[in-house]
Amino acid sequence: MAYDGIFDMSHWQGTPDLANAKAAGFAAVIIKATEGTTIADRNFLANLAGATRNGFLTGAYHFGEPGNGIVQADFFLSTVNPTPRTLVALDFERSSSGTMTIQAAVDFVTHIKEQLGRWPVLYGGATLKEQLNHQPNMILSNCPLWLAQYATTAVLPPGWQQWTLWQFSDDNSNKPENPVPGVSPVDRDGFNGTAEELAARWPL
Repeated sequence: MAYDGIFDMSHWQGTPDLANAKAAGFAAVIIKATEGTTIADRNFLANLAGATRNGFLTGAYHFGEPGNGIVQADFFLSTVNPTPRTLVALDFERSSSGTMTIQAAVDFVTHIKEQLGRWPVLYGGATLKEQLNHQPNMILSNCPLWLAQYATTAVLPPGWQQWTLWQFSDDNSNKPENPVPGVSPVDRDGFNGTAEELAARWPL
């Protein structure tokens, strides 16, 4: 893993000290914005403002739920109002209410591409591999892969030759040596490149 100065967060981190995290050298944060068609993360706006104020590269993600992918994408976009420098991502994993279908994920990412002119990042691990059932999906594979796997060796879903981001730890499993001051425990992510390449390529 080339650069690990990234973390992702939600209301579960409470009121983080993002100035402390930035001073420690962390460069990017991806923040939960929405879930399904009606749930906005209660700390999203405050977290986004804090991250922006402290000079982070910022992103927002939507937690996919069963249901219409286009409706979920519109809810996400209206909540986030992304700028051209906002990373946008779909979190594809199992939830308490079930799993987003592959078709709903296709509809979500396609709608984001139509609205923003770029593919969103797709977060996924075991659930994505299970739902793809060893068959690449030509639409989803347009999305930069944000691999979810707490391990030291990447096992990619079908359709991707490399990962772009890798959630390698939740600050417990595969625990890194350098915590995020003012924020940890928090999910940790790596970028497949250098810090300079991350800044140049963002929002990936």
